[in-house]
Amino acid sequence: MKFVYVKMKNPNSSTNTITITTPELAFQNHERQKKSLELAIASEQIQQQKREKKKREGELLIANAELFFQNEEREKRAAELAIANEKLILENIYKEKRAEELVIANAELEFQNTEKEKRANELVIANKELAYQNQEKENRAAELIIANKELAFQNKEKENRAKELAIANTELAFQNREKEKRAVELESSNKELEKVETYLRNHIKDLEKVTFMTSHKVRQPVTNILGLVALLEKKQPYSEIIKIMDHVKDSALKLDIFTQELTLFVSKLERKWRKN
Repeated sequence: MKFVYVKMKNPNSSTNTITITTPELAFQNHERQKKSLELAIASEQIQQQKREKKKREGELLIANAELFFQNEEREKRAAELAIANEKLILENIYKEKRAEELVIANAELEFQNTEKEKRANELVIANKELAYQNQEKENRAAELIIANKELAFQNKEKENRAKELAIANTELAFQNREKEKRAVELESSNKELEKVETYLRNHIKDLEKVTFMTSHKVRQPVTNILGLVALLEKKQPYSEIIKIMDHVKDSALKLDIFTQELTLFVSKLERKWRKN
């Protein structure tokens, strides 16, 4: 067996020591040092892997937080889209109702215009008849003048016919007075008809104002309240319910204000109609 002298440095001493060892012990020491080095490298790799795992865990936590935030934003967006769709549906329903009301109003206006045209045509015909009657009266008056002249001439010749002609003149004068009275009555009737027509036109305008106010200022808050009630019938968060109730209160106040305005307007119309 051969002995090998190996110089070993003692870490706790400043002097070197000489250890006698065999080749096998030297090989084992070499293997131990190699194994220690490999263990140190493996330990460093394990520590590096742990640090990577911690870093990856932190990244995963951040990614999970971002995904959770994105999911919340998507849910909020979906809720907002649902509310927007409901509002669009309500607006479309209101527009359809408004279109139906406009169609009915146009039909009523067309009917009223037709009636007015008929009344105007009747008045034109009545005026033509009055003008024709006046012309007939003038013609009859001219004829009566001629007849009177002829009667005066005949009176000179025929005394017996004088009494008959006097009676006839009396009757003709009476008829003329009756015709004049009838003409005055017809003229008065025409004036009364004009007054009635003016009153009816003003009355119709006032009613149209009331109808316009009712169809515009009443339907809007009522439609808003109905739409908000439809939202309340669905499950809503408490904060949304508070907002909806505020809108309902606002629409109710608008409806109350318009009711007061309408009452005051109708009272004014009643006083106006009573004066007329």
